[in-house]
Amino acid sequence: MIQDIYPSRLDCSYKAYEVKDEDTALFFDTEGRMLIGEDKDSVTLTTVKDAAGKELQYLFSLDERKFFLVKDNEIFEKEGFQYLTVREIRDSYSGMEIFAVFTAYHLWKWYTDNSFCGKCGKSLMHDEKERAMRCPDCGTAIYPRINPAVIVGVTKGDSILLTKYRRGYAHNALVAGFTEIGETLEETVAREVMEETGVRVKNIRYYKSQPWGIAQDILVGFYCDADGDGEIHMDETELKYAEWVKREDVILQPNNLSLTNEMMRMFKEGREV
Repeated sequence: MIQDIYPSRLDCSYKAYEVKDEDTALFFDTEGRMLIGEDKDSVTLTTVKDAAGKELQYLFSLDERKFFLVKDNEIFEKEGFQYLTVREIRDSYSGMEIFAVFTAYHLWKWYTDNSFCGKCGKSLMHDEKERAMRCPDCGTAIYPRINPAVIVGVTKGDSILLTKYRRGYAHNALVAGFTEIGETLEETVAREVMEETGVRVKNIRYYKSQPWGIAQDILVGFYCDADGDGEIHMDETELKYAEWVKREDVILQPNNLSLTNEMMRMFKEGREV
């Protein structure tokens, strides 16, 4: 999965580092596209030297390599580089830099969406001690947004319930959805499967979680069993496909970045929990 970069480690704890020439500086435009090199074999990122004269915000470290955000969203042109969406980057590249790209986008989105205090309307400032935007007038603190969502591998004997979204991602997926206020993750599993496919479930069991900065999510994977005959009544506004698929017939996604793909692969190989 995207975060499986061991023995390397991404450290997102906030620290007031000074910028050095060897550090990485990331440029985004107003649409959230990142400036990366046009080399199709690897992710090439911009440096602090490219950001001379720009205001920078520390984001995180990847091993000893420190990443900073260029705080304005003005277009910066560099020969051999282009602006790409995180989805385009996801579809074109691999390697641990993709995890850095996703996490940088998550933080860029948070900083961009939180310029003013939602309580009193004053301009926010970055807290000096933690990863938070704080209002200097009323003291309101705003922390990075993280949306909890479930990924659900619903099984029925030797088959798994595969879906395809009506819009957006075009490859096979599992039932997924966001947790509502006052709802447990297990309740989210049962509700989302019922809403999207009309299938009741039982024996809900946790598998694994995954940060997914592309949507500011924390994805939580569960397997569960169909309760009853598993007859599908698909929500056609949400999905264009929902079918029971045998292990040997499961077609995986084109890369190994997502928790969804790993869960499908585990089932295909008979290794699900």
